[in-house]
Amino acid sequence: MRIRIVDAFTDRPFAGNPAGVLLLDAFPDDDWLQSVAMEVNHAETAFAHPLPKGGAADWALRWFTPVAEVAMCGHATLATAHVLHTGGAHEGPVRFATRSGVLVATPGEDGWITMDFPTAPLTAVEVPAGVAEALGAEPLVAFDTGPNVGDLVVELADEKTVLGLAPDHKALGAYSARGIIATARAEDPARGYDFVSRCFFPNVGIDEDPVTGSAHTALAPYWSERLGRPELTGLQASRRSGLVRTALRGDRTLLTGRAVTTIEGELLTP
Repeated sequence: MRIRIVDAFTDRPFAGNPAGVLLLDAFPDDDWLQSVAMEVNHAETAFAHPLPKGGAADWALRWFTPVAEVAMCGHATLATAHVLHTGGAHEGPVRFATRSGVLVATPGEDGWITMDFPTAPLTAVEVPAGVAEALGAEPLVAFDTGPNVGDLVVELADEKTVLGLAPDHKALGAYSARGIIATARAEDPARGYDFVSRCFFPNVGIDEDPVTGSAHTALAPYWSERLGRPELTGLQASRRSGLVRTALRGDRTLLTGRAVTTIEGELLTP
């Protein structure tokens, strides 16, 4: 069985966010899927299989972290679309049937892929007591992102503060279903991005996610309103880092990025 490791939201190896991708004939039992994801040990491993022609979707898609299945994952969806297009398994836009509904990934020029995701509903909330201590910085505002994303978004004073965070990951797990998205306006948009973020997801076994597509379904509406533009570019800063182009379309958010296959091999476990 062929398995691939794909770096998503980047155009070069060893950057962006790595995801395992397996194309199957059907989904085996959940324990097997979770065991493979634990063995791959990246933020997410994507499992996909083709669906009968003529339906609402072309492929079924599920995502697992090393410890849990998740309801939405942008970078592993991008990685799967990249594998389908570069390997010749699918041409043109691909419709994925997922726990978050049908998600469409459309290939563009020079390897760019645009994904159509539901926009996360942002609800302003009081900054929970203890978040500043756990994060290591005082949030200006906080927002709940709803059940699909399951995070708390906090805006910090500036880009430097976001980049300098050294949070208590275990403590952050108390404040949302998945984790915390910390963000700030870009210090200098001439560098090619409009806002910066970092994502900490201790509740699904990921202390810090390198580049998170799903987080940008919440960051896009927030910063588009703040900056007065529907189309933006976000930098998710981590050791690997990556850029996510966002375009707000009402209750949908378009996420555009590139991907690179870095490893191909055989999964020997039946």
